[in-house]
Amino acid sequence: MCNFVSQNKKLFDELDNLIDTLPKADESALIYVLKEAQGIFGYLPKEVQLHIAERLGISPAKVYGVVSFYSYFSTNPTGEHKISICLGTVCFVKGSDKIMAEFEKQLNIKAGETTSDLKFTLDGLRCVGACGLAPVVVVDGKVYGLCTPDDVTSILDEYRELELNC
Repeated sequence: MCNFVSQNKKLFDELDNLIDTLPKADESALIYVLKEAQGIFGYLPKEVQLHIAERLGISPAKVYGVVSFYSYFSTNPTGEHKISICLGTVCFVKGSDKIMAEFEKQLNIKAGETTSDLKFTLDGLRCVGACGLAPVVVVDGKVYGLCTPDDVTSILDEYRELELNC
């Protein structure tokens, strides 16, 4: 734990500065502090949760309970680009499982994981609500409809090119 804290001292300082500006640094500020901490760190590892619990004077179990209850919060690092493949009935029947398999192959990760360079996180969803475009892939909120496994390379290249042009 100390290693994570020492490696991320600047981020912990930023979080402490944020907490210090709150009119009430207690349980009532928990969700706000968690949201801001996730913005600072990119996710909410155990060390950050323990730090927040200590700073707000609440139990680590209470912090973890809130983190694990709300799907917005993540305890694992997430990639810069979030790829979601619809696995709802219509998309699945039209081959979204094959699209998922191709993303997993090209990124060398499984659904629910993040690439080691923290560029991509891959997830499946139950339904996007765009059945007329099935199968659907969503990357950072951008919808790609009528996808096939052959589209995976061009979708990934689009986001890799963004990296090169920055």
